[in-house]
Amino acid sequence: MVRNDGAGSLSRDDLELILGVTRALAAPFELTAMLKEVTGAAQRVLRAERASVWLHDEAAGELMVRVADDIRGVRIPVGTGLVGACARDRVPINVPDCYADPRFDPSTDRRTGFRTRCSLTLPLIDDRQALVGVMQVINRHGGVFRAEDEPLALALAAQCSVALARVRMTEAAIEGERLRRELELARVVQMSSLPSALPSLDGYDLHGESLPAEATGGDTFDLAQTEQGLLVVVADATGHGIAPALAVTQMHAMLRMAFRLGASLEAAFRQVNDQLANTLPDGRFVTAFIGLLDPRSHRVRFISGGQGPILHLRAAEGTCAGYGATSFPMGAMPLSSLRPAVELDLAPGDILAVLSDGIYEYPDAEGQQFGRERVESLLREAHALPASAISRRLLDEVRSFAGTAPQDDDVTMVFVKRLAS
Repeated sequence: MVRNDGAGSLSRDDLELILGVTRALAAPFELTAMLKEVTGAAQRVLRAERASVWLHDEAAGELMVRVADDIRGVRIPVGTGLVGACARDRVPINVPDCYADPRFDPSTDRRTGFRTRCSLTLPLIDDRQALVGVMQVINRHGGVFRAEDEPLALALAAQCSVALARVRMTEAAIEGERLRRELELARVVQMSSLPSALPSLDGYDLHGESLPAEATGGDTFDLAQTEQGLLVVVADATGHGIAPALAVTQMHAMLRMAFRLGASLEAAFRQVNDQLANTLPDGRFVTAFIGLLDPRSHRVRFISGGQGPILHLRAAEGTCAGYGATSFPMGAMPLSSLRPAVELDLAPGDILAVLSDGIYEYPDAEGQQFGRERVESLLREAHALPASAISRRLLDEVRSFAGTAPQDDDVTMVFVKRLAS
């Protein structure tokens, strides 16, 4: 399924299949339904006869099968069998002949009459590095699980583990906070999609933050290192509340998966756009800036789906260039083609500023908007400051300008500054 050509590239069908799984897992799910989605996806993607998910009971030191074709209520200690060994060592186990592996426990085969030939067992580890379970696929159609299957299986397992952790968190939140379940849950889901820590990139100062207008919002951002370079994302879904929060969470999850699987900037934008176009309700869309920075050449390539202006502060000249959208907002319609990505070079001291419209359109008490000119003026004056200080300065000026006027739109800011040295 993954072309093993050294580039980590995927066919269009492969990428579309994985993004479809990612989109489905980003939607709200009851636990059993989500796990059935996981096992069904694993069987389709990995061409397996059967799949199961085992949940980790940390307190008991056991694994409990939650979804499987023909076994129910089985619990095993961590370390027992292939599933237990995978949980103990937290590494994938690819076994071409299970009966030849001393870790394999044949008791389930004897009880059910099923014959296990080969298996691929994967740990499910969430973004906090906690073991949440184990996924196992059995008997690949037409042979054994190959080395080329493992990166795809790991990508799916990573997405499944996040979805599983989120569902568990969801159920706990609903149990504890019935009256506020929708807004609180949406906020947790949305904030969990933001980077827990910003990457460290030699020669660069990075900063990003998002301030929702309500308990939940429609904005998100990302700063993450990928094989293609530094991924920079700012996105804004129409509206406020739980629906936009879930829309940007879906988009965010699909983008991360696409770039993790080696998709190009253009392929990732088109595939995620088309997935959103098929699933978002009419009139819903997501404006999004998606860029890649090559830290060696200091070149940024980006596509902007309805997001703008994108500002480039040129430190040497003391000028600020602005770029508009290059495409329709994501999810507005399927795309048959794209304009070429915009390319710009970051010289020493330059700043790439990607801000949501909550900054530009922030009104004062009389309804006058903060506007682009004030943003550009601040960037020229404060460009020597660290990126985080520029962000604080901008937010202070916006609030001073607004006076008593409340924040009525989400505010998201990302700054990528090349250090002057």
